Amino acid sequence: MSTEQTINDAMDTLIRTRPGFWTRSACGVTRSLGQIPALLDRNAYSVETSRVRILLLGGLTGYQADVDMALHALELFAGGGDSLSLRIALSAVPCANPDGLRLNVAPENGAGGNPSSVYPPEGKYYYDLEDPEKRYLWRWICFQAPDLIIELQSGDSLNWEFNQAAQSLAPGLGGKSISGGQGLLAALGSGHPDGLGTVPGLRLTATDEQLPRELGRLFSMLRQLDMLGKSKARQTLDARRGRPKTEIAKALATAYGHTFDPVVYTQGVPISGRLRLHQLEPSSDNPAPDIATMLEGFAMAGVPEDLAPSGLASVVWGDELAYSTGEARYNELIVQAAERFESRGQGVAPRPCDPAFRTEDMFMSGAILGRAFNITGNAKYIDILADFILSGKIQQTHGLFWHCRSAAYYWGRGNGFAAMGLAEALTYLPEDHTSRSAVIAMYKRLMDSLGRLQHHSGMLNQVLDVPGSYLEFTATCMMGYAMARGIRMGFLSDAFKTVVDLAWQGVAERVDDIGNVVDGCASTGVQNNVRDYLDRPAIFGLDDRSGGMALWFAVEMERLARGI
Repeated sequence: MSTEQTINDAMDTLIRTRPGFWTRSACGVTRSLGQIPALLDRNAYSVETSRVRILLLGGLTGYQADVDMALHALELFAGGGDSLSLRIALSAVPCANPDGLRLNVAPENGAGGNPSSVYPPEGKYYYDLEDPEKRYLWRWICFQAPDLIIELQSGDSLNWEFNQAAQSLAPGLGGKSISGGQGLLAALGSGHPDGLGTVPGLRLTATDEQLPRELGRLFSMLRQLDMLGKSKARQTLDARRGRPKTEIAKALATAYGHTFDPVVYTQGVPISGRLRLHQLEPSSDNPAPDIATMLEGFAMAGVPEDLAPSGLASVVWGDELAYSTGEARYNELIVQAAERFESRGQGVAPRPCDPAFRTEDMFMSGAILGRAFNITGNAKYIDILADFILSGKIQQTHGLFWHCRSAAYYWGRGNGFAAMGLAEALTYLPEDHTSRSAVIAMYKRLMDSLGRLQHHSGMLNQVLDVPGSYLEFTATCMMGYAMARGIRMGFLSDAFKTVVDLAWQGVAERVDDIGNVVDGCASTGVQNNVRDYLDRPAIFGLDDRSGGMALWFAVEMERLARGI
């Protein structure tokens, strides 16, 4: 039996011991495509719980004894009954270096890296060829934001160590300041990890025989004394999540939608978002005059002949700018863009869409052809769109979409494009159109599947069928937008409100006050294998694509809340 399977079996046994408390998950992917296993408490991401969030970390070194100790600690906690579990929400990463363990190369990982050394990791998220584990662990822990992290190491000399944020716990344990200033716990305990706040951290080095007594001391202290409140990291996420949706939208509108270079949807969507936000908040400064000035040269020249679908979708703001300014010439830009989508016959992707039916083109065509039909009433636009959506045959029986016919991979944003394309199409497709019921069926199958795959944090993974792949920002925004639009317009059940609210929770936590975002996948074409999708860079900071999608999502959520 593989090492990974042995650990998973041990976690499954623990789950059966405490039904309803734990779920098996993953928090990263190694270079060998192995999963970094995680055991999540039911309240690991809950915003309502009063339970203290503790994360147990084992096997960072990759040594078997450290992994065994972590699993033993979980057994002890499970055996503690309600007196512990009702007070403490314990999650765990029992083996943070699974390749090091499997290959017997601890503390290294078999790829030239050492997950136990030098934090925080700089750059190369999550495609570093030597140390991907560090990057996955760092980001996952920061945004899980435990109130306390406990690292376990097997050793003959009993020793408690604490990081700078956990000094208040030291006297009761007889601990000393953590040795080495560049380790994971030290980095979590000072400064503003990942732009958040600190996480208190303890490291226990002990024998397996000493473990029950030492954990008992810690848990007894935590249970009897109200000495461990929310970590500063968790407080920061609470504050981000507690902002009104319009406040987050305004931060995004300040950061994005102020350029139209290059002419592509990543610029057009946030321009549209700024106009939509003003429609919600008419007392705010009207961005339309500045936007019209910025776009005047483009509007005068018209839509270029040679634009790809991603460029044609850049004029998605046309009808909104026409409404805001009263100038119908902006509507004409949408019609010009729609004319570039030329039918090549039923069952074939229209020019200039990819003949392999890429999911990107579902959004690019849906955003433009639907609006052109709405503006002109000309059925040819909506018929081309409906035929394109129904002819691709890249949606699988479980509801997810391949990236295209030649790439049978379940890329997160690829399915986000499909979700938005279907939602945009259904926004404009007439109730009596012969294809509407089939398009709705496709949309609902996808929504069902995305809802099932949603991470406990509310996010979607970069590769949807690889649970440890990074929690990707744009796919989550796109799913959330498509669901919120469907609920608001009545073609999706209100039962999905729980899913969309959780998605908003995850997104809101990953937008700071100046519009920086967390882990938006960089521009991605059709890739050759799963590894290539996993290795697409994750952007942390300002990103037009992420910001625009988040702005649309924020406005759609506010519209849903207001019932308009």
